[in-house]
Formats: sequence, C-alpha cells, structure tokens
Amino acid sequence: MGRVEAPCALIVMGVSGSGKSTVAEALGERLGWRFEDGDSFHPASNVEKMKAGHPLTDEDRWPWLNAIADEIERVCKSGKHVIIACSALKHTYRDVLLRGRDDVRFVFLKGTKELIAERLAHRKGHFMPPGLLTSQFNTLEAPEASEHVVTVSIDETVEAIVDGVVRQLKLGGAIPKVLP
Repeated sequence: MGRVEAPCALIVMGVSGSGKSTVAEALGERLGWRFEDGDSFHPASNVEKMKAGHPLTDEDRWPWLNAIADEIERVCKSGKHVIIACSALKHTYRDVLLRGRDDVRFVFLKGTKELIAERLAHRKGHFMPPGLLTSQFNTLEAPEASEHVVTVSIDETVEAIVDGVVRQLKLGGAIPKVLP
C-alpha cells in the first residue's frame, strides 16, 4: 500500500453528544496533532443562547464557522496539522469551513437519536442542553462522499472509532505535508 499525504486538518463532525470532542482529542493523541474544540470559537452570545435552551440560527453560526475556518487556514499555511471538533451540520457550513481547500477532511460520527439522547442525559457540565438534540437532528444534512468525508458509527469504543478513522484515511503511514 502506498503512503498517503496527510490532510492538514480533520474536522470531526456530528450532532451534539455524538462524541466529537472525545474522538477528536483521541485522534490528536494518536496522530500527534493539535486538538481544538470548535465550541471554544463560539462568541459568548451563542453560548448564552444555547445555555438558555434556544437553538442557534444560521446568522448566529456564521461568525463561529468563519473563526474556525480562519484557524484552519492559519494552521494549514504553517505546515502543521489540527483536528477540530465541530458540528458542521449543513453542507453550507462545511463549505464555509473548507473555503475551497482540498487538504481538509471531515470525519462524520453517525449514531441514532436514541443512543445520543442517552449519552446526553448522562453528560455533565456542558452548555448544550439535551433538549436541543431534536433541533440538531432536524438541521443535520448528512455529508456526501464528494465532501471528502469518512463516516464512522459511534456504536464502537473510542479506540475502535479512532482505528477506523486512521484506517479509512490511510493515516497509519501518512507523510505530513511540508511546505517549501
């Protein structure tokens, strides 16, 4: 099997409670790449709105998505790598994140509403209330193959999910991209 050039960024996506941060952090540890939680890019007004149980609108999301896209651009230009946990629920959101780049890949964490609701019910200390899960599923536009995505089921252990991502992206023997 040939060696594959590694993407400069992975965006681990899915609805709230699908395990984005956990999987992205584990991927970062496995690959030696920096991990960023997309939630940290939200303006305070978005966090307060979600804490109050109100779903975000597209207008709320644009500054957040652009801040993440700016970070991806910065990291990719520097020749480094980053893994970002970000819901990226709609095609248009993913377009904003990519900004036409072909060196970024999405990792879609797919799971049933029932499984994710159960996980959210046990999660402590997160600003996203479980009641917003329905709005997340209603907003979700599953990514298509043309969006440079690998899809993994969340019905596995974190280690098995990470193994599946690394295998599907052929990152076991990846050559980090080096800028001249």
